[in-house]
Amino acid sequence: MHFDFTATYTLDHKFKMNLGKKEEKNLEGINMRRVVVVLALLALAMPIAAWADGITFGNSNGTINISYMAGTGGLGTIGSTTITSQGSNLTSFTIGMKSWTGHLGSVDFSTGVLESGSVSGGGTFSDVGSTFDIIGKGAWASKLTKEHCGGGCSLFAGSFSSTIDWTETGSGKPATYVLSGKLVGTLWNGRQITSGTTQQDIYIYKNQLGSGKGHITAGTGQLSTPEPGTLGLLGTGLVGIAGMFRKKIIG
Repeated sequence: MHFDFTATYTLDHKFKMNLGKKEEKNLEGINMRRVVVVLALLALAMPIAAWADGITFGNSNGTINISYMAGTGGLGTIGSTTITSQGSNLTSFTIGMKSWTGHLGSVDFSTGVLESGSVSGGGTFSDVGSTFDIIGKGAWASKLTKEHCGGGCSLFAGSFSSTIDWTETGSGKPATYVLSGKLVGTLWNGRQITSGTTQQDIYIYKNQLGSGKGHITAGTGQLSTPEPGTLGLLGTGLVGIAGMFRKKIIG
């Protein structure tokens, strides 16, 4: 005896439609999740883009004056001795992909007082009362700042933001030193700089040390520049859109 238990089920039209809608909704959810991921990645990328266009600069030549050196045997005077330089030649200035070279202006700086060590052997200077200024001169600076810069325009007005290192790098004739530190200040367009650095290579002849004279070989620096608030607003907007999509998916 043979029994055939094969059964045939027919899906009615309504059930098929519901099944199709469910599959469509699942596909929509997957696509929305992809959109959320992309928006989130873009939002996270905003801070990186905001700091992409840094400023670098270079300077060369010029002299330094070291105060309160007389009668100290080259050591300087802790609590009094400072280093000042005016008129070092600004030789390069770069913003992102745009760069200028030549006789562009000047770099001027001054330290706070000697805190530790000595001038002849190396030490540290205070940032209190320090300055660091970049002056642009000529047509290139006028075009950049939208001001008349024949007599000089301030490109950066700032100071050292922490202890300034004064390091002896060679004890020959002349002796060589590196002055380095972190910078803060304001650019020509009002943008604030909170993360900058500079290094100045200096040499001093022994017979000039007692009179507080020295010379700049070359200097370099970097100023990190945040973009205007539009990028921040765009990032906030992307986060908001991603949140809307997420709510819709959960709903």
